[in-house]
Amino acid sequence: MKVLLLYPEFPDTFWSFKHALKFVRKRASMPPLGLLTVAAMLPQTWELRLVDLNVSRLTERDLAWADAAFVSAMVVQRESARQMIARCKQAGLKVVAGGPLFTLEYDQFSDVDHFVLNEAELTLPPFLADLAQGAGQRVYTAEGYADMRQSPTPLWRLADRKRYASMGVQFSRGCPFNCDFCNVTSLLGHKPRTKSSAQILAELNGLYELGWRGQVFFVDDNLIGNKKYLKEELLPVLGEWHRGKVGMPFNTEASINLADDEELMRLMVAAGFNTVFVGIETISEESLVECDKKQNVNRDLVADVKRLQRAGLEVQGGFIVGFDSDTADIFGRQIEFIQRSGIVTAMVGMLQAMPGTRLYERLAGEGRLTGAASGDNVEATTNILPKMSLEVLYEGYRSVLRYLYTPEQYYARVKTFLQEYRLPQIKEPLSLQHVLALFRSIVRLGIIGRERVEYWRLFRWTLFRRPELFPLAITLTIYGYHFRQVCNLHIG
Repeated sequence: MKVLLLYPEFPDTFWSFKHALKFVRKRASMPPLGLLTVAAMLPQTWELRLVDLNVSRLTERDLAWADAAFVSAMVVQRESARQMIARCKQAGLKVVAGGPLFTLEYDQFSDVDHFVLNEAELTLPPFLADLAQGAGQRVYTAEGYADMRQSPTPLWRLADRKRYASMGVQFSRGCPFNCDFCNVTSLLGHKPRTKSSAQILAELNGLYELGWRGQVFFVDDNLIGNKKYLKEELLPVLGEWHRGKVGMPFNTEASINLADDEELMRLMVAAGFNTVFVGIETISEESLVECDKKQNVNRDLVADVKRLQRAGLEVQGGFIVGFDSDTADIFGRQIEFIQRSGIVTAMVGMLQAMPGTRLYERLAGEGRLTGAASGDNVEATTNILPKMSLEVLYEGYRSVLRYLYTPEQYYARVKTFLQEYRLPQIKEPLSLQHVLALFRSIVRLGIIGRERVEYWRLFRWTLFRRPELFPLAITLTIYGYHFRQVCNLHIG
């Protein structure tokens, strides 16, 4: 059988980095890890072709070649997924769908022939067995959770790696916390399940042998969910693996309690991690209690962030406004915290209720849902009727983004961060495209851009004060350009 593995296009969002990637001539941040993993579970006799709409087009020749299409998507890709499925059906293809979007909303896609939901390690084998007998059912679901040690190495060879800025691996699934707005636990459970260190090394070696030397994103929702295994097994092995190798720095996501563990921070940096996304959400204690984010309560969050930065971990932060406990002063308080902490990449979104979460169930019971969540973290909209007026929420949210991503405030935040950050031990080697990106930034940001004064101030300051961080400083100026374009698109 000839199968298209299809990945819909992301809209122009905070995390798409579309405008930044142009500086290094890349098309997308990362290939679809889920589809590449599913590809490794399909019969070896099948012919497979990956079409990621974020880096290439779905052509009529592709559709004519295939017998079936396997589609995976996240909520934010909903509209592109609909269009892609319609094209496949028009071409007469069988459509099989899985991934977060369809697990949450499969009843909204009547054109799909088969849904393989939840974790593919559990639901794909029975579907393939039924399909071989000509008796494929429409919906396959699972009650339990997969054994990650049975998950195969993704088929990297299917991806056109030169079009991507990073690669992804997954060590664990699940999170020990229970934030009421997050659907991670409803999809993947509370108990973190991990791959073995041998599996991770096999995946990294596969990428290295293919010539990859760039960033590798550990896509875990909370890498430190199982601290004991991480500290005793994986991190020491990763540190040893990096010896004698060039490049391949790591980034990931973790909870703020990482800042409490000096040994864990040291091991992560020694293993090659240089960036961590942390869900800070809000500096309002009342709102943290409301959403049951207990791990963030009763903390000096600025001190926690600084501790991570000084250890050699750049902190990217997620923030939310629109909790029931939020009052009109929350917008200014969020701004003040973000500026003081030096979190350069600060993703601020309005609270949205996702299916499967406790927040969704509570608000549905109160009659306060207005439709489906968009999944776009920077879109100035919500599917919730908030306690504060929508007008105050919308205008307050827009004011936060306008302030954070004006050149003056953004560049001030970059400088605050660079003053704290320790040079990472593992760095991506400089390529010709990195050198060209510097010259493109000089033209776009230093000559044409409205931020040219701030650009040259940071340029000179970094060269004289932190020259070892100069490549990172230029990268952050380019990120800032992307963030401003996205903010302009969504809030004007």
